Amino acid sequence: MQRDLILGTAGHIDHGKTALVKALTGIDCDRLPEEKVRGITIDIGFAHLELGDTRLGIVDVPGHERFIKNMLAGATGIDLALLVVAADDSVMPQTREHLEILKLLGLRHGVIALTKCDLVDDTTREVVGLEVRELVKDSFLADAAILATSAHSGLGIAELKYALAAAARSVSSQEMDEPFRLAIDRAFVAQGHGTVVTGSVASGFVKLGDELDWHKGNGEIEKVRVRGLNNHGHAVDEVHRGQRAAINLAGVPHEQVRRGQELAALHYLEPSKVLTVRLTASNEFRRAIKHRLPVRLHIGTAEVMATVSLLDCDRNEPGQWALAQLFLEDAVTAVWGQPFVLRDSSAEHTLGGGQVLQPVAAKIRRRHLEVLERIERLWSADPKERIRAAGWLAGTEGIAPTDLARDIGLSQSKAIILIEQLLEAQEFIRLRLTAFYQLTLHAERLAGLENRIVESILALHRENPLATTHDRQKLTARLEYLGDEPLVQGVVNRLLEQKRLVGDDRRIAHADFKPKLSVNQRKLRDRIVEAHQAAKCQPPEPKEFTNQAGGSAGSLKEIYEVAVAEGHLVKVTDEIYLDSEVEAEMRQRVRERLQAGRGATVAEIRDLLGTTRKFAVPLCEYLDRVGLTKREGDLRVLR
Repeated sequence: MQRDLILGTAGHIDHGKTALVKALTGIDCDRLPEEKVRGITIDIGFAHLELGDTRLGIVDVPGHERFIKNMLAGATGIDLALLVVAADDSVMPQTREHLEILKLLGLRHGVIALTKCDLVDDTTREVVGLEVRELVKDSFLADAAILATSAHSGLGIAELKYALAAAARSVSSQEMDEPFRLAIDRAFVAQGHGTVVTGSVASGFVKLGDELDWHKGNGEIEKVRVRGLNNHGHAVDEVHRGQRAAINLAGVPHEQVRRGQELAALHYLEPSKVLTVRLTASNEFRRAIKHRLPVRLHIGTAEVMATVSLLDCDRNEPGQWALAQLFLEDAVTAVWGQPFVLRDSSAEHTLGGGQVLQPVAAKIRRRHLEVLERIERLWSADPKERIRAAGWLAGTEGIAPTDLARDIGLSQSKAIILIEQLLEAQEFIRLRLTAFYQLTLHAERLAGLENRIVESILALHRENPLATTHDRQKLTARLEYLGDEPLVQGVVNRLLEQKRLVGDDRRIAHADFKPKLSVNQRKLRDRIVEAHQAAKCQPPEPKEFTNQAGGSAGSLKEIYEVAVAEGHLVKVTDEIYLDSEVEAEMRQRVRERLQAGRGATVAEIRDLLGTTRKFAVPLCEYLDRVGLTKREGDLRVLR
């Protein structure tokens, strides 16, 4: 099966990168008129090369220091590098800078070509080879082949192809079930077809007719349709990871498309102005990265001004790793593990780079050790450990398998398996919020929510020692900082299931709470209970006890609630309470009457209970409500 990979060139200006690519492929990558006139590469160019079972899409980058940003745009998504050094010039400033950029981008495979070898003698060629070997000794090219070539004479071209094929075989295969993503590096109008964008496919695949998210920058996303696909001049039905792609987009105005935008599978990427990253200052240029330093962030094909916030130190020294956040002027799209490069604000020097740990981040307090410990775990080689860290950091937002490809570099299918394992181990918990929606939360985060809710209930009890229960909505209002109402109520329902709380859909209380009454309040409660026992089914109204309450008048409602909680009274309405034994006797008498007859009217039940219509109607409605009876026309029958 043929593999598709992206090869990127690197090297100083006028070292023959473009000529070498033409010698390898027959394709001239200098496409701009200005490039033809000036004889230098200004922007990135493209070619392709068949090497047996490997097909290379080649991105040729400019070597001039003024066009480093174009080089960085071209270097995004490459799988292996071709470092080019002219034998008549040896190692030069952009040789070093390009190599450092490739290291910062995490490249692991490549080949080195000495060009213009027909212009020097063997001794010079050997000396330059030694200088190059010294340059790359601590890099991914330390053991790479160095090929002597000449684009003019054809020297070493066949050998270079063989070396590139060998290097390509060492590149590990990428999974194809990741969502599609392509960073746009060029856009143009094709006559009769409309807007076409090009880029290297970083992950997944896309087919004709598919819909994609077009990330336009500044957080704007628009859904677009793929009208046509092209790979190196050939119309195709599908393009996939490792290929160069030209995508014809239906209905997209050309003037709205620019380098730095992205195309991605629907709902895969999320724009963010804050990234949490692993950061290292470049060892090559010996410049520390300081806290609050303004920088230029190069990620994908985008270039954005940013400010560095170091989380665990004040200075990131050359060659040292640090945890940091980047606060951006414009939102970008990124994925976990994605490499980036930082240059100074004047675009003169490469400062460092690293990998994205949180592509969508909230601001983190500096030196917050518990959080930083979890952030470090996001870089673990164990995907289950990354899920644990991501779940904890997500807090009350929870995690979803669909987001983990972006957030921790894990395909949805693998994420589902691992999450189920963590659920079985009770390291994660599914919390039901609605009939159709569940939230997957880290067990520690859920325990924290539960404890806060229990503490809030206890606080309400302390503030209102006579109230036996409290309104659930009142609790939600107190805890709105924890999350929205469905979240709080979902946790409350879980606490009810665990019997840590008691209550219903309207009111709740702590399971161990007992109302506290004063001596006078207890005496009033006893008088109220005695009065209801004597009154049978014509109970007194609460307001009748106002004068007797004296200093407890303001707590009369709570005293009634205490009597209900203690089982002395049963609440029928806000103004009608029955003695509990009277209520049980009422149920029994009505049940026996309805079992013996065809049903009973309100008047008949009134007479049965020895009460008045004032009480008979609400008592019948109460019996309907508790499930003893139901209404059929003018009659009550047993349910």
